[in-house]
Amino acid sequence: MRKFKVILILLLTFFIIYFLQLNFFSWFNIGGIMPNLIIVLTLFIGLFIGNKTGAIFGIIFGIIIDLNLGKTIGITSVLLAIIGLLGEYMDKNFSKDSRVTIIVMSAVSTIIYEVFTYAINIFQYGGVPEILTFTLTLLVEILFNTMLIIIFYPLMKKLGYYLEEQYKGKKILTRYF
Repeated sequence: MRKFKVILILLLTFFIIYFLQLNFFSWFNIGGIMPNLIIVLTLFIGLFIGNKTGAIFGIIFGIIIDLNLGKTIGITSVLLAIIGLLGEYMDKNFSKDSRVTIIVMSAVSTIIYEVFTYAINIFQYGGVPEILTFTLTLLVEILFNTMLIIIFYPLMKKLGYYLEEQYKGKKILTRYF
């Protein structure tokens, strides 16, 4: 029952973030560039819940996004699954208590996602790569994601530890044998 509650909270969070990206951030953007909070959410799930859950949710989120946007199904799923696995890997090797560490993890995840998406779109649709425009867009998106992480980090951390406790359960032994 506790895992079902966690899954329900994460799906509800996804739909709220997806709604914000489609509606709210289309009005409040920086030079037409919006943040990609789905990357941050998938990284967040990988960091706090782990157990390949970040990859599974990345696949689910990617399929929903691809179906709604009419893109080729699977590309976003694979990239978000990689970010979920990357979050699980980073959880084992880095501290999630530091705001700077979370910001760096988010920036790396955003770079990985956007570079692969840009490269796949160039190969799929053809065209000339515009490296300067892409780099500027990527930097603004990283800046936007960073600002939102700085603002919402205390809430993310509290919710993350709550979900981690609910999903993984307590692993404290009260008695040693």
